[in-house]
Amino acid sequence: MTTTAKPGPRERLLRAAQELTYTQGVGVGVDALLKSANVARRSLYEHFGGKDGLIAETLRRSTAEDEEQYRTTMAAAGDEPRARLLAVVDRLGVIASAPDFHGCRYLAADLALTDPDHPAHDVTRAYRRTVHGLIADELVALGHAQPGFAADQFLLLVDGLLAAGATRPDIRPAPAARALAEHIIDSGLG
Repeated sequence: MTTTAKPGPRERLLRAAQELTYTQGVGVGVDALLKSANVARRSLYEHFGGKDGLIAETLRRSTAEDEEQYRTTMAAAGDEPRARLLAVVDRLGVIASAPDFHGCRYLAADLALTDPDHPAHDVTRAYRRTVHGLIADELVALGHAQPGFAADQFLLLVDGLLAAGATRPDIRPAPAARALAEHIIDSGLG
């Protein structure tokens, strides 16, 4: 007979925060987080120093998962950089059109957390730098004339696709985003 160990308070808080901050935003109350995680308030402060620390750690966990998804999507598309970049846009289009899609958790956190020194901003900036690097590397491999600038454009397109997917799904942002991605990619090729 095997028994499965119940996750500890830290893990339960992270799981609850990952779910609730995505569905309700980073403004979700501490009481709701504690109730969902089924932990005492003391656990929040022992493990994270408070809600700000929990939010930052939750975003850090999400970024690791999402960065891996970018890499997996690109790898599945093969070796050709153009196909790898377009696969990212196509995958994000599928995600953004899902009925339970609530937008980009990183953009939402940055907009909601008005304190410029909130520790979550360091996490979201690092995430964007990583994704920018992944995109720029593909553009360099493709021979794009301005890979850094094109990666900037690509990330604006990603933010727009995810924002429109959450706020205006009726406009079908995925096909428009793909056409714009093709333009960004192709405009820098000789």
